[in-house]
Amino acid sequence: MTSISVRPNADSERSDSRRAPEAPVRHGFDRRRMLTVARTDLHQLLVAKDFWVPMVLLGSFFFLIIPAFLLITITSIGEVQAVGQLANAVEALPPEAQSQIQGDDPATRTAYALAVFLLAPIAVIVPLTISTAVGATTIVGERERGTGEFLAHSPAGVREIYAGKLLASLVPGYVTTIVGFGVYSILVNMTVGRGLGGWFFPTAQWWMMILWVLPPFLVGALALVLRLSARVKSTAAAQQASGLVTLPLIMIAYGQSTGVLFGSSKAGLAIGAIAWLLSGLSLWRGIRSLTRSNLLGVADGV
Repeated sequence: MTSISVRPNADSERSDSRRAPEAPVRHGFDRRRMLTVARTDLHQLLVAKDFWVPMVLLGSFFFLIIPAFLLITITSIGEVQAVGQLANAVEALPPEAQSQIQGDDPATRTAYALAVFLLAPIAVIVPLTISTAVGATTIVGERERGTGEFLAHSPAGVREIYAGKLLASLVPGYVTTIVGFGVYSILVNMTVGRGLGGWFFPTAQWWMMILWVLPPFLVGALALVLRLSARVKSTAAAQQASGLVTLPLIMIAYGQSTGVLFGSSKAGLAIGAIAWLLSGLSLWRGIRSLTRSNLLGVADGV
């Protein structure tokens, strides 16, 4: 008996190659694979000057240039008009915030309020802007660079890829914030601290905002942005969608951050706990809603 072998034609082979790869069965979550995905993305960002140069400029502008100009103008130059205008803004602060203001003269009190309360947006705008910009393109960028199918056939599972991408998006924004916050703290203590008899910044409220309240807002925002990045078809569409999502998140995060600065430590702990709960829910929904096909865009119709 003669056996007949059937060879699939070229069209069939091309059709099969476009199908989403079937992931092998895996058990548990492998952190090493997740870290490998994150390290690969971070290395690509590190060698891309068109990313980290604007990132450094953005951080320098918000953490150094603007605060230095305002604080030096008030404390060293003693601009009467500027002190008067900012003093009006200080009077509009809640009584809880006004009771925390230190200083024996109007210039010092105004500089204290500016450094501790009125410049709070810098700790919110910078990390959210940088991290969401990275997250918006991290998945759709794999498809445009032609590396999505290679990643789809890698040993990493969907959860490990998703978590690695999220970590790689989180690190640049948060590292910029930590470094910029250190520079900002030195600037505040050198300018405002001279009139208060020593270094006083960061305050307990700022520590709580940076270490407890800000991280869950970053994680929650990135969990949502990565879902968008996996579903859109181009980097431009991802950036537009990310901008629409990020703006209200920045406003919410800023409102909660100022609430932490103005309120008590218990209020800050409660706000942070709620933010962590919501970010965990957003992350859980993000991982469960995505598959290998739509995460990497290797299926037909993506």
